[in-house]
Parts: sequence; structure tokens; C-alpha cells
Amino acid sequence: MSPATSADTQQAARRLSIGFINFAHALDHYVMLIFPTAVIGLEVAYRRSYAELIALGTASFVAFGVFSLPAGWLGDRWSRRNMLALFYAGCGLSLIVAGLAPNLVVLTIALAALGMFAAIYHPVGTAMLIEAAAVRGRSLAFNGVCGNLGAAMAAGMTAAVIAGLGWRAAFLLPGVICLLAGLCYLRFVADEGAKAAHRARAADVPLSTSIAAIIFALFVVIALCAGLVFHIVSIALPKILDQRIGADVPLVLVGGLASAVFMCGALAQLAVGRLVEKFPPHILFAVIASLQFLGVLWAAQATGKILLVALAVAMAAIYAQVTVNDLVIARYTADAWRGRVYAVRYFLTFVVSGAAVSVIAVLYARGGFDLVLATTAVIALGFVVATALIALLVNGVEKARGRVVAPAE
Repeated sequence: MSPATSADTQQAARRLSIGFINFAHALDHYVMLIFPTAVIGLEVAYRRSYAELIALGTASFVAFGVFSLPAGWLGDRWSRRNMLALFYAGCGLSLIVAGLAPNLVVLTIALAALGMFAAIYHPVGTAMLIEAAAVRGRSLAFNGVCGNLGAAMAAGMTAAVIAGLGWRAAFLLPGVICLLAGLCYLRFVADEGAKAAHRARAADVPLSTSIAAIIFALFVVIALCAGLVFHIVSIALPKILDQRIGADVPLVLVGGLASAVFMCGALAQLAVGRLVEKFPPHILFAVIASLQFLGVLWAAQATGKILLVALAVAMAAIYAQVTVNDLVIARYTADAWRGRVYAVRYFLTFVVSGAAVSVIAVLYARGGFDLVLATTAVIALGFVVATALIALLVNGVEKARGRVVAPAE
């Protein structure tokens, strides 16, 4: 085989692998957001309140965060490719069990298993993408769009399937798709072999121990705030629209409107993928965090059609910050450790998703969505403060070194 042919073969294999990584991201967000829409149908089927039923998803979202830690470790130490295959298979089987669940107890257990396997994607898939991408900013942005499309489609597709085939089909159909995708992935993407032992151990931009520790502490705050804002808005979105859009509308339309709001996040991520090539990512991070706060604060006060605009602004910022967040981490972390670092980041982000479900249930019972969104705005303000401190810190360090921070590669 000539060098040119070998290079073409490697390029094709890399693109195929990235394709499966992007599809997995779409599935990951889709499967985790089936229940928040399906719960509206379950209110009728089981004659339980929304606050009581939405709390059944707590274990699922807690597992989504907790199991990212062992997933990231296994991806770095064992095989990222095999872990992604386990993601596909585990999510598929969990969804099928959920769809066949004879009662709410079995449904809750199946949802918890779904969260455990869905937790694999972010620490493993993000590290795989960073390693394989030729242009990180655009690749992360497109990958983020795929995840956003999965989240956007979850509300609309789940509502449509429930309307036509019942709530069980809303779990069964994506379960079959996950299993088929996993089989194709094992068939067409080769194993990594001994690749894990040869990953780079030097970061693209090395930091001193003290600076790294301060930035890490700030990222802990960011991860916690980001997780709460992301999940409170994403999980509550269908019900917020159902209550506050201004008129009685069918479930299918509520799902469609929720999907339209999620699509705004996809557009924002495409724009951010270009912006990180022109502006320092830590500056963009602070700007986007501020926009997220303003969007949530606006949504807390809005109703009717204006509510859709406010939620669109909030959702655009929520998803845009994910892309910049991952890129900033990639610049300061060696490939050999990225799986574990992303695992910690997503552990903190997603473990609070279980708390987000409880927060929604408690605050909704006490003050409706006015209280839910007002509390979310306060949390988003903490996000703004942390990103602003990172921007000031990085600028100060680089100015002391006599150089300017370049845009993302």
C-alpha cells in the first residue's frame, strides 16, 4: 500500500469514527430527555401529579453524573472504542426494559440503568473527538450541534410517538436504534489496540501548579452551576411551555415548540465553532455565561410568545458554553489524562442533574415556575462570576509573560 493510499485509509477511518462519536452524542441527549416529556403522558396513565412523577427520574440523572468517573478512567486505561460500544448496547437494553416496565418501580430502575450507560459518552466521546479532530473548534461545535439536535428531537419525537403509539413506544423505538448502531460501530470501527499506553502526557498549553489549581477550583464552581442551569431548563422546558405559552395546546405542539427552542442551541454552537478561531476562548466563555444569565432571568418574567424568545436566548447560551468549556479544558490537559479530566467535569455537571430534578419538584410545588426560574437565574449568576475570574486570571498571567492568548487552534 502506497503512503498516499494509507493516508487516505486512515483519514476515512478517522471520519467514520467521528461520525459514530457525533451520532452517539445525539443519542445520549435524546435518550436522557425522553422521560421529561413522557412524564406528561404518564400523568394521565398513572393519575399521579407532575411533581411526584418527575422525581422518578432522580436516580437516572444522578447515575448520569456518578458513572462518568469510572467511564473516563476505563476509557483512558482500557479502550475508548470499547467503552463507546458499551454505551450503545447499554442504553439500548435499558430503554427496552423501560418500555416494557410493568410498573413505576421497574421503570425507575430501568431509567437508573439508562443514566449509568449514558454517562459513558461525555468523558469518553469528548476525549475521542479531541484526539481525532483536525480542527478542534469546528469539530467540537458540530459535535455539540449533534447533541443539541438529539435534545431538540427528544421532546418533539417523544410527544409524537406517544400520541401515535403510546408512551412505551417512546422508549422501545430508540432502544432498538441504539442496539443497531452499536452493532454497526463494532463492525466498522477497529479496536484501538495498545493506543492508550502511547497518548501524549504534555498539555498543549502547560500551566504552573498554582495557576492550574486555581483554575481547577473555578471550573468546579462552573461545572456545578452549569449542570444545574442546563438540567433545570432542559428538564422543565416542556412543562414550562405547557403551562405558560398562553393557551391550551396539545402535547404534540408543546413538544414541537420545545424542539424549536433547543434548535437555537444548535445555531449558537455553530457560530461559537467559528468564533473560537477568532477570539480567545476564555473571553467568549465569560460573554456567553453573561448571556445565559440574562436569558434565564428574562424567561422568569416572560409569558406567551415572548417566553419563547427568552427561552431561545437562554438555550443558545446554555449550549454555546458547553463547546467553549470543553475547548478550554482541552488546551490545558494532556491527552493521556483528558478522559479522566472530562470525567470529573461531567461528573460535577451531571451529578447535580439529580438535584435539578428534586429542585424542580420542590420549587414547583411551592411557587410554580416563577420560583424555579428565579432560582435558576441566581445559579447562572454564580456561573458568570466564575468565568469572569478565569478570564481575568488568564489575561493577567499571559500579560505577565509578555504574550497574548491566541484563539483556539
